[in-house]
Amino acid sequence: MPNTSVSRAGSARIPTEYGEFQLVYYDNTLDDKAHLAFYMGELSAGEDIIVRLHSECLTGDIFGSRRCDCGEQLDRSLQRIAEAGQGLLVYLRQEGRGIGLLEKIRAYNLQDAGHDTVDANLLLGHQADERDYTVAVHILEDLGIKSVQLITNNPVKINALEEAGIKVNNRVKLDNFVNSENSRYLLTKAQRMNHMLPLTNTKTQTSNSDSHKPQPTD
Repeated sequence: MPNTSVSRAGSARIPTEYGEFQLVYYDNTLDDKAHLAFYMGELSAGEDIIVRLHSECLTGDIFGSRRCDCGEQLDRSLQRIAEAGQGLLVYLRQEGRGIGLLEKIRAYNLQDAGHDTVDANLLLGHQADERDYTVAVHILEDLGIKSVQLITNNPVKINALEEAGIKVNNRVKLDNFVNSENSRYLLTKAQRMNHMLPLTNTKTQTSNSDSHKPQPTD
């Protein structure tokens, strides 16, 4: 793991529709971004804490874009934490799987021209997924968390925590939030990025959406 310093810079109580959370702002030496911890309840025991590592998605989290399932994943994760009365969401500022907002917009245009989400990133000169979970590990360590129930469909996140010495006792799966706009995106995540998603509904939605979507030309 890179030699990275992560430190708390401030915190505040945040009442939400799901209940009352604490928001903690973290500075770090790995990048120039402000990463956040958003937690409910007492975490001091540090064992078997429900955790979501959520990468920023302005279009999905804020504007409700149906091109992805990020906004639904964020909402569902907060609901699960609230249902348990305890848990943590780490909000990582790595938009567009780490390529940034402008490049994500360019990738969207390539997707509309017929490329899938992986090839769009590659055509722009990026990796399929450039995210890094080093800061997230340091945040969990700062909060004293030693083992988690991880809310994810992405095996990379499980591996990142396990390799850093944080035990993943259980994977809490997220629903397949499929619609006619994101079905091909979700199918690509499952088939090319090994995300643990049920494919049946995704394939059905993809077939239905392709039947009325104009085909790209050369």
